[in-house]
Amino acid sequence: MSFDGTLLKAVVSELNQTLLSGRITKIYQPYKTELIFTIRANGANQQLLLSANPSFARLHLTTEKIDNPSEPPMFCMLLRKHLEGGIIESIEQLELERIVTILIKGRNELGDISYKKLMIEIMGRHSNIVLLDEKDDKILDSIKHLSPGINSYRTILPGQPYKLPPEQEKLNPLVIDETTFIKKIDFNAGKIDGQILSQFSGLSPQISKEILFRAKLANRETLTKAFFEIINQVKEDKFEPQITITDNKEYFSVIELSHLKGVAHTFSSVSEMLTRFYFGKAERDRVHQQASDLEKFLKNEFQKNKTKMKKLEQTLVDAEASAKYRKLGELITAYIHQIKKGQKEVEVIDFYDEEQQSILIALDPLKTASENAQNYFKKYNKAKNSLEIVKDQIEKTKQELIYLEGILGQMESAAPRDIAEIREELMEGGYIRNRIKKQAKKKKETKPILEQYKSSTGLEILVGKNNKQNEYLTNRLARQYETWLHTKDIPGSHVVIKSTEVDETSLKEAATIAAYFSKARQSSSVPVDYTIIKHVKKPSGSKPGYVIYDNQTTLYVTPDEEIVRKLKV
Repeated sequence: MSFDGTLLKAVVSELNQTLLSGRITKIYQPYKTELIFTIRANGANQQLLLSANPSFARLHLTTEKIDNPSEPPMFCMLLRKHLEGGIIESIEQLELERIVTILIKGRNELGDISYKKLMIEIMGRHSNIVLLDEKDDKILDSIKHLSPGINSYRTILPGQPYKLPPEQEKLNPLVIDETTFIKKIDFNAGKIDGQILSQFSGLSPQISKEILFRAKLANRETLTKAFFEIINQVKEDKFEPQITITDNKEYFSVIELSHLKGVAHTFSSVSEMLTRFYFGKAERDRVHQQASDLEKFLKNEFQKNKTKMKKLEQTLVDAEASAKYRKLGELITAYIHQIKKGQKEVEVIDFYDEEQQSILIALDPLKTASENAQNYFKKYNKAKNSLEIVKDQIEKTKQELIYLEGILGQMESAAPRDIAEIREELMEGGYIRNRIKKQAKKKKETKPILEQYKSSTGLEILVGKNNKQNEYLTNRLARQYETWLHTKDIPGSHVVIKSTEVDETSLKEAATIAAYFSKARQSSSVPVDYTIIKHVKKPSGSKPGYVIYDNQTTLYVTPDEEIVRKLKV
């Protein structure tokens, strides 16, 4: 579902009710294309998320906790200089376009009142956030720079005059009348929803389809009624934030999408709906961008080990068949008087066979019978000696595949901060080279930050999302009689309920969390083992995060993102 102008109008309406006259107290830039403003308004602190992410550009209030970098980027520092302490004077949307202007009143270096504009352009991969001086609309800076070589229509660089994105030559549906609407629709051309989409601004494909669905037979009268029924709802700010789930797809909207055959979940605010929709999605996208090289490396390593395993298994088959070489050597020895040098093969009676059938033995014509026999005995001894080595290599390769599969599974649910720990673990394991020169002073070891949850009955649940976190949680933090959970025979997170007495509700919720943070996230009826920490052991010399356990009981649960989101602290 696209973040269209209709939805943005609902966001702006909500922000005007919540943030107007509020004071900007803090500004952070946790990621390259995202900003978080803390605003004190109406006696409470609000968090405003502004994102120019090419896949998840958006603007809304949020309650999500986002880690901030130790050093703020230059754009963030500039925003702090000009906007921190400023008062939000207005928040306006350009007609029904995906462009919002936030006007902020502050003071300059001399203490005089000055105004700054923050332009938020939500346009997919062309999204941007631009800071302007209100006096002359000169660009102070932007989250993305556009040079004349990149964009010939407009330049987004400090010192340049700000120019709006090119117009799409669509009509604003909020200001047209019925006659104008009908003139723009060609009923003979068909694809009415496509015509609505191309002629009027601010509407998404799903809204256009909804208008057509409500019109039923879609004549002039019914189409006009359906169109203005929705447009008047938008005009009067009568929004119905909801997420409709159908065929494993999710659609968010502020208008009821009755044409979709699915389950609709309603929300009390637009920001709550957007926070729910983007929960995890944007983070996984950031992780993918930050760790695409790491993911590629791990997939290559995993594939290399799979190929190695196939070769080892074939070698094992060959080695286990080594007894035939001894038999051939013994048969040649038994019939040595019948074999002459120069023969390429010999047919003899196989006295090892119950039916005493004859067997054809290949020979090296350049060798004597005795030398041919010795050659088969050497093959036998070589294969026999390699048998134990091959079995050992197969076991090591099997453990390597389990380890790499586990790391790949952790990448799927990793937060950006988890990636650094995964990189560090791979460096320590010698998988990747540490390109950063070692400091003269060794850094103080910091404790891994664990995901925290609270069950419906108030019990604390901790989750390790990578091997460093799993090791710390299971082997150092958890106490002997606390409950430990992990998906059965499936790569996943270690989960610990921080209590010696666990109720059934907490146990089931912790199992759901364990299933969610595992390779079986998209499955149903996932087996999750639980036992107490006392029965969980790390074998000596094993890979990071690897444990063995006993005295377990198995629960079957279905991963549920909604439950995980609600329980997160």
